[in-house]
Amino acid sequence: MRKTRVLFLCTHNSARSQMAEGLLRALGGDRFEVASAGHRPTQVHPLAVQAMAEIGIDISGQRAKPVAEFLGQTFDYVVTLCGDDAPGSCPFFPGGRRYLHKPFPDPFRGGLEEFRRVRDALRSWLEETFLREAGDA
Repeated sequence: MRKTRVLFLCTHNSARSQMAEGLLRALGGDRFEVASAGHRPTQVHPLAVQAMAEIGIDISGQRAKPVAEFLGQTFDYVVTLCGDDAPGSCPFFPGGRRYLHKPFPDPFRGGLEEFRRVRDALRSWLEETFLREAGDA
């Protein structure tokens, strides 16, 4: 069985896309090959790591990656997660079969509670978008 390839993108690849990568990898099991990237990658935010650890998902080994690292590859889904408050800041990736844009606010300035809120919203959206159609959520 071929895995569905999903690439999550946001500006810094430090929080939203990292949490989405960890969530879909954990929830989707071996049906998905998941990655994330940003056009100005920094580092995985410690509060993203902490928020994910609270629900039993370890993303401490993930790293922020530039979009260029994936050029030449094809993904079934390329998903941009940048908030609508930052127009033009979401990276574009040319190797997608299907493109989705689901804006989530950047939790960076909101503290741990905001990271939790974004984590939970991401989880709900991922379950609805990628898992329910397969009858898993």
